Amino acid sequence: MAVKALRRFGVKRRLNRSFSVSFMLFALLAVFGAFMALPLVYAVNNAFKPLDEIFIFPPRFFVRNPTLDNFFDLVALMGDSWVPFSRYVVNTLLITLIGTAGHIILASAAAYPLAKYRFYGSKILFQIVVLALMFSPHVTAIPNYMVMSWLGWINTHASIIVPSLAFPLGLFLMKQFMEQLPDSMLEAAKIDGASEYRIYWTIVMPNVKPAWLTLLILQFPALWGTDGGNFIYSENLKTLHYALGQISEGGIARAGVAAAVALILMIVPITLFVISQSSVMQTMATSGLKD
Repeated sequence: MAVKALRRFGVKRRLNRSFSVSFMLFALLAVFGAFMALPLVYAVNNAFKPLDEIFIFPPRFFVRNPTLDNFFDLVALMGDSWVPFSRYVVNTLLITLIGTAGHIILASAAAYPLAKYRFYGSKILFQIVVLALMFSPHVTAIPNYMVMSWLGWINTHASIIVPSLAFPLGLFLMKQFMEQLPDSMLEAAKIDGASEYRIYWTIVMPNVKPAWLTLLILQFPALWGTDGGNFIYSENLKTLHYALGQISEGGIARAGVAAAVALILMIVPITLFVISQSSVMQTMATSGLKD
């Protein structure tokens, strides 16, 4: 009765968790967080283990005698390659940066008219995008190869970059997020004389920052970890993932080098995820726009 009386006068009841419940919740989340961090911690420790600790039984989780020999051996092996190590790095950065930036720009530019304009065939186009989400990459592998071969892009970086631009999840995510933007804000910009390109670049893109940061988190690791697959055959066009993978496949003697390779390939995507994820959470909390 007292609660109803308070609500009648506009007083809202505030529910507070006790200290014990909050502590138990924090402890539970800490346990799950530590469990999820175990593979990363193990990979870091494994990269600094000497060979005798890598093959010891029972295996040890933490390194006892850390060493940098694994990284020195990796540098020595890369120096013996007839293709300069910098070539692999440049190829990887070229594919990753162009593919990621191009996908974000192309997906957002295509999602803007689908989200804010109604034209003939717009619903059909969006249904095609949703249908494309249902196909596994393994299903489209052969048609993708046939298209790249018909265009003459086999054994070029375009065979990796161009298909990444048409990632359907990016268009779907951007379109769904742009629909939340108030139409009144865009109409006010048009009244002030802003062109469609200026509205898209200076109003829409800043307000959908969580969406394209999410695409950055999804697309960058996928392109960073590509080895060229069946599209790139020339050694001069190979990526860093391929080169380091070939080095680590030299047998038991290169187990330490393989651990160092795994750590190097993990550092960049994880760092990008940590930076972008904090920005996504901050923007999500402060970008609630409503009509």
